Amino acid sequence: MRNYVNIILIIVINYSFASDQVPAPEQKHPILLENCTIHPVSGEEIKGGSLLFEKGIITSVASRRVANLPKNTEIIDLKGKHVYPGLIAASSVIGLTEIGAVAVTRDFSERGEVNPNVRAEVAYNPDSEIIPVTRSNGITLAHSCPTGGIISGTSAIMMLDGWTWEKATLKAPAGLHINWPNMGAVRYRRYRVSEEDAAKRRKESLKKLDSAFDEARRYLVAKQANTRSEIIKHNKDLRWEAMIPVLKKEIPVFMHAGEVRQIISAVEWANRQNVKIIIVGGYDAWRVADLLNKYEIPVIYEGVNSLPQRRWEDFDTPFTAPLKMYEAGLKYCISMGTGGASNHRNTPYEASKAASYGLPKEEALKSVTLYPAEILGIADRVGTLEKGKDATLMITDGDPLEITTQVEQIYIQGKTIDMSDHHKDLYAKYKEKYRQLGKAE
Repeated sequence: MRNYVNIILIIVINYSFASDQVPAPEQKHPILLENCTIHPVSGEEIKGGSLLFEKGIITSVASRRVANLPKNTEIIDLKGKHVYPGLIAASSVIGLTEIGAVAVTRDFSERGEVNPNVRAEVAYNPDSEIIPVTRSNGITLAHSCPTGGIISGTSAIMMLDGWTWEKATLKAPAGLHINWPNMGAVRYRRYRVSEEDAAKRRKESLKKLDSAFDEARRYLVAKQANTRSEIIKHNKDLRWEAMIPVLKKEIPVFMHAGEVRQIISAVEWANRQNVKIIIVGGYDAWRVADLLNKYEIPVIYEGVNSLPQRRWEDFDTPFTAPLKMYEAGLKYCISMGTGGASNHRNTPYEASKAASYGLPKEEALKSVTLYPAEILGIADRVGTLEKGKDATLMITDGDPLEITTQVEQIYIQGKTIDMSDHHKDLYAKYKEKYRQLGKAE
């Protein structure tokens, strides 16, 4: 009886946190956006330009109206508005969590320490209330990542629209996620770990990590041997199956590491294991830029708008890190990180904070469009406005990195997205309340 009650409770809670928006239908006819300023990101802006897309794909980006428009083309005069590529949340738990304090809405961390078989896309909730709010600020794609244990599982690139996780998935798996252990004592509020305990935990974690990769390699050898008739076929193990693309370098390892010693140790381990890695977090990445450049390791930098982690650091250390990585020639992008899902609507302001502290404005824009697309391996489809790429874009009344700018419309693979959200509904509700009370202008 108790089990039935728990199931009913979970269903009720999940329903209460579900968005009532209807996902957009597939694009049914060509759409031409004209009389606008187009920001391809990959090139110079086009004033008074036009952009045509059909069946979810951009077919023309021009400085004037496209000649010989396809039949039934819908022409939208944007009257001086701006068109940008959709922004990308490069490291997130969007769709994997709803309310931090409500356990049944958190689905980003599996029990146990070694879970390479965990797949983020199948846990993705397309009805999350957080998704419409995030979209309202121009974020069209999210890299949804598992976070728990030593080996967390594989992530996926999700489009922020769709009836099901299958429809929302752009790329899966995107990579395997590993949390590199702390390299020293931990002192965070009431949480304390001594140098000795940290060293012991680190040794145990690395032993488990190496053991998992050794097992996966043995499994791969055995699987390849299955093609020989004299070899008895072994049972499939989903843990090691998930790691085969990593061992073959078909997908990278997203290595969550922030501090200098973590990054150096992670790079050494990756070279020893012969796997490709991408640093996620990367608080100190700029301090070891030579090492990362040597091995062509990109960085997903999390937390521009945060406090310094050490007493002796300047107050603007996190703000200026993207500038330092840019000056050092590092491949990088900017993200809010996996600490929560609700704040990813602020992704453009992380980039603008970096711009206000020296990062060139065009670089700041690339850090949330083109660069995450390149790092995540989806630049052939998104990140810029070019012929042949997905029509995943946004229309704004100004610079998306400015807090006063409004995102008026987004398209995801040509689909016209509903721009309502819970925040806008509340705004309209209470605006009407004060109008009725005679207190609104």
